[in-house]
Amino acid sequence: MQTFAIAPAEIRALWLIGILILVVLVPVAVILGTVMSGAHGRLIPSSQLMGGARRVDFALEPDRAPVRRTMMGTGLPGYRSGWFRLRDGTRALLYLTDRSRAVLVPTTADYSVVLSPADPDAFLAALEGIRSGSR
Repeated sequence: MQTFAIAPAEIRALWLIGILILVVLVPVAVILGTVMSGAHGRLIPSSQLMGGARRVDFALEPDRAPVRRTMMGTGLPGYRSGWFRLRDGTRALLYLTDRSRAVLVPTTADYSVVLSPADPDAFLAALEGIRSGSR
């Protein structure tokens, strides 16, 4: 059995690949970075936070699962952000990257926030500290 090595690419081909990366992939990365940087960000005053913020498991509470975007939002696999309707018909502002870490935060402003903090338990503890300090 004989084996033959593949000839190395010409320098022109490498330049073409580099230009392709700069012209196509960099703008796409910038656009995705803008989308994922929180185009729907919002400051929620502590006075609008209601009690009852908690972790939510969509398998056990299917009525709390987001079902459709209602306004400009992003619905990519593994990333949802923007305004959504939950299955129960209520509005929610989503920043959901990991369904296993989902936290539901009710507000007095006719919507809830559903997000995926890296440490849901620490987030809930901090949120409770904010709520108890604002009374």
